Amino acid sequence: MSLGQHLVELRRRLMIAALALVVGMAVGFLITDPVLKLITEPIRQVAQTRGETGAVELMFSTVTSGFDLKLRMSFAIGLLISAPIWMWQIWAFVMPGLTRKEIRYTVGFLAAAIPLFFAGCWAGLVVMPHIVELMASFVPAGAAAFYDASYYYDFVFKLLLVVGVAFVLPVFLVALNFAGIMSGRAILKGWRIAVLVSIVFAALATPAADIVSMLLLSGILVVLFLAAAGVSLLFDRRRAKRVAAILPPEAPA
Repeated sequence: MSLGQHLVELRRRLMIAALALVVGMAVGFLITDPVLKLITEPIRQVAQTRGETGAVELMFSTVTSGFDLKLRMSFAIGLLISAPIWMWQIWAFVMPGLTRKEIRYTVGFLAAAIPLFFAGCWAGLVVMPHIVELMASFVPAGAAAFYDASYYYDFVFKLLLVVGVAFVLPVFLVALNFAGIMSGRAILKGWRIAVLVSIVFAALATPAADIVSMLLLSGILVVLFLAAAGVSLLFDRRRAKRVAAILPPEAPA
């Protein structure tokens, strides 16, 4: 294909992806209320716990803040709903330029990264109520806690995104190993740092009093890191066998 044909193909792929995103946003706009109810459930739990000692409510501080929040949520939900379509458009545009081995590796990485990302988002959704409850405990009795809706949504969205990306990091370690940038032994050698980072991350993402959630989250991250190191070591061993089979044996002295 010529450069002009590539540009025409790119424009066609982008238009299909954009149309899928618009449709996904339309669907997302219709389901923002149940999604908002789901992520604001911790606020209602805190309000029920505090009782009459202080109000705990979600606050919309401007006239258009409710509509703005629905638009932002619609975009995020639409991006998620239309992900299979726009990801396929990207893949269909790039795939003709890849070798068979690169296609196999890319499919393997995506097949591992996507479920891990959603598993991380689910873990973030599980620990999120504990964080809200912990932060609300610092509000003095008799004082009101009003959470700005836009700020609260940003907090939840970033938390889910960060925990989701943390679950995908082992896949990037394996990708670095496959690219020859890091050996499996080098990855495994950093296990102490990985354990420390996992514990610190889990301690920040969970309340101090909830030791079980902290240990569970840090344990999952450590297991994922060790799995990435194990896969990298196996690949290094296979690579060494292939190199030994290709290179001629050394002549005796």
